[in-house]
Amino acid sequence: MKYRLLLTLCCVTIFNLASAQETDKAQVEKTVSYYLDGGTNNDFETLKKAFHENATMKFISGEGYKEVNALAFFKKGMKAGPKQNRKTSIASIDITGNAAQAKLKIEYETFNFIDYMNLLKIDGEWKVVSKIFYRQNK
Repeated sequence: MKYRLLLTLCCVTIFNLASAQETDKAQVEKTVSYYLDGGTNNDFETLKKAFHENATMKFISGEGYKEVNALAFFKKGMKAGPKQNRKTSIASIDITGNAAQAKLKIEYETFNFIDYMNLLKIDGEWKVVSKIFYRQNK
């Protein structure tokens, strides 16, 4: 009898942990989708839902290493207009506790962006806190 109770308790615990992880994965997917959809549709209001207000973006340009506030960068550079001709995908998501990383691919005709988004679960909500990227010519 004790064995069955212990076995049942173990199964319920494993199921609950797996369900919580899957819920977090869906929430991370939703967060990075705000970024991808907002960028594709030139919609800053949607894009900003993905980011913490102090999120950073770090990258290498022709001028070397750059570090900027992600939201300020996108607000300045994003102009309303027709939908962008690009294909987006989530290559991977890795979650441990309240930290996650998502690898994204944004495909244009002549190049790709590979984005690495670092997210934290802040007050129950996943937010991008930093982004690094690489521009890959085709």
